[in-house]
Amino acid sequence: MADTADTTPGRRPDRDGGGPHHGGPAPGGPGPDGRQTPAPRKASWRYIGPGIVVAATGVGAGDLVATLIAGGRFGYTLLWAAVVGCLVKISLAEAAGRWHLATGRTLFDGWRSLGAWTTGYFAVYVAIWGFVYGAAAMSSSALPLQALFPGVMDLKWWAVLCGLAGLAFVWFNRYAVFEKVMTLLVGVMFVVTLYLAVRVTPNLGRALAGLAPVLPDGSLIYTLGLIGGVGGTITLAAYGYWVNAKGWTDTSWIKVMRLDNRVAYLTTGVFVVAMLVVGAELLHSSGIALAKGDKGLLDLSGILADRYGTVTSKLFLVGFFATSLTSLIGVWHGVSLMFADFVAHFRSRGAATPGEAAAVGARERSLPFRAYLLWLTFPPMALLFLDQPFGLVIVYGVIGAFFMPFLAVTLVWLLNSSRTPAEWRNGPLSNGVLGAAGLLFVVLCVQQVRELPW
Repeated sequence: MADTADTTPGRRPDRDGGGPHHGGPAPGGPGPDGRQTPAPRKASWRYIGPGIVVAATGVGAGDLVATLIAGGRFGYTLLWAAVVGCLVKISLAEAAGRWHLATGRTLFDGWRSLGAWTTGYFAVYVAIWGFVYGAAAMSSSALPLQALFPGVMDLKWWAVLCGLAGLAFVWFNRYAVFEKVMTLLVGVMFVVTLYLAVRVTPNLGRALAGLAPVLPDGSLIYTLGLIGGVGGTITLAAYGYWVNAKGWTDTSWIKVMRLDNRVAYLTTGVFVVAMLVVGAELLHSSGIALAKGDKGLLDLSGILADRYGTVTSKLFLVGFFATSLTSLIGVWHGVSLMFADFVAHFRSRGAATPGEAAAVGARERSLPFRAYLLWLTFPPMALLFLDQPFGLVIVYGVIGAFFMPFLAVTLVWLLNSSRTPAEWRNGPLSNGVLGAAGLLFVVLCVQQVRELPW
């Protein structure tokens, strides 16, 4: 469908898929407690929150390892890809948030309107993905704790402790507390990554040269991974739910949402660039290779201890733990919200009504929300004590590879159709970026499927 610009007198068309310019205060939708939340006159950093949550959740320990390895192999050459990747995530999260605010409907409600196939895909995805991801998130959080407190207990029991702590935290707290804790952990991540980047003494000239788009031999897959991987998970789809949980429920909050989203992924950009600098200066110059997966960060901890002392190494492990824990509790909260919405729609078997997105606060206390929390926590513990079943790993890899293309394509579909009010549909820039993101994720999907141990 063609892009539609708003031509109502007194309004400013937004060429990037936005809507009218609100010159004064407009009433916001009801917040999670049911009270009316007024939108501010101007977007301000004081209102940010959901974007920090989604960005922190999306950047896990595995993403930092991938960035370090890219920096270790190619130095600063792929710095531009990390920047482009942040722009892609800004576009995807903005589209998800705009759908929620412009329509008053949740993203799953939008998916359901595209056909029953979306419901089937989501049901299979969250069941298998949640089972395997739960074990991965608990293990990732346990690794730095075992390194910080050696000899206290086995890695598996640290992982169980992390899972139970995440379950208790999300179970007994609501979004407001959850956001504050996530923001605190992001602050720890921010300080640690910046300290490390400064500690290794970056070469600013080479870093600036790395902003030029260049593809060294053998770097294509690493480049695509940097653009599409860091900060890109199912939690991008959860952004709109966190926006609603914040109390932002109508179009008067879109300017605030956009600022929130941009500040968040600027923060993500700092994480990624800082770790690329560490990889370039500490690994590339010395020819050191890290192990793949989260254990690569333990390798880096040892290297930091040898080069800069125990304090720097311990500080890095604290940042490693903060990175892993934000991913754990972020998924425990965000994907459980999505699952609760899925169950509500499945039970109703009818069209959702505008304004339904405001029910997010109530879903934090719902039985489906808590049931999925339990699914993320207890069944995956079996994988901590047993080798992961080979067939399950293959199915998980295939389904997981298809989610980001699914998200990008369905957002383009929804935001160019009559399901979205005309003034809030995509403009040429949004369509271009989301279309390119969809193509990128399809390529990454094919590559990931090809690399599975068939």
